[in-house]
Parts: sequence; C-alpha cells; structure tokens
Amino acid sequence: MPRADFYLIDKPRFREQPLLLVCELARRGYAANLPILVLARDAAQAEAIDDLLWAFDPDEYLPHQIAGMDEGDDDTPILVATPQMDVPSRALLINLRDAAPAGSFQRVLEVVPADPAARGPLRERWKHYQALGFELNKYDM
Repeated sequence: MPRADFYLIDKPRFREQPLLLVCELARRGYAANLPILVLARDAAQAEAIDDLLWAFDPDEYLPHQIAGMDEGDDDTPILVATPQMDVPSRALLINLRDAAPAGSFQRVLEVVPADPAARGPLRERWKHYQALGFELNKYDM
C-alpha cells in the first residue's frame, strides 16, 4: 500500500533552516537503500538543497545531483528535480511543491511548514492521499 508521511517542522534547527529537514529525510532514505527523488519548488531551492547535501553530514557523503546537470541521473541515489525537469518517479519522493506528485511511487514525504498559516495546501494533500487509499502518518521533527 502506498504511504504518505507528513513531517511537521518543530525543532529550532529545522525552523531556522527548513531544508535541513529535507537533508535529514534524504539521509534516512539513502541509509535504507531507497532511490530518492526530491521535488524542488524551483531552481534556486534545488541549488540550495544541492549545497546543503554536500555539507549536511561531515562523516557521510550523500551521493546526489540536480537532474539533468550531469550524466548518470539514473544511477544517482538522491536526485533533485525542478518543476521544468521531466524525471521518472522513484520509490521515495520528497515533495516540496504545492501540488501532490503524479506518477507511481511507494512513499511520499511531505515537509509541513512551522507556520500554521502556510499549512493549507498540506491539509488538501492529506485529503488527496487519503482519497487515494494511502497509509498516512504524521511526525513532529
């Protein structure tokens, strides 16, 4: 059964830099040997995630790249895609866009902003996944 996990930004370090949570989720997925696709909102966000992944864990390299930048997109465990990129879906999606992702995937991770006023689209996505029969989970991070 497909699964949607919602991660609510709670801890101060994630409140200050929400994209650190994306890196933490990517690290967990990589540790579980899942191919990961990060759906960035735009090119600037994709570059910010790319930069953070280089420095996120000084003891462990997280192999990643922005889709379409180099050869080997298919072989890269963590692929970051902008909305302009047409990239095949992967088993694990980290969605940072306003719309629910299309395509086939086993699991989607949604990052929920700390600001309650910014959570409207995520409530809609919760209902969307629920209607599709997804298993739903919520975590405070």
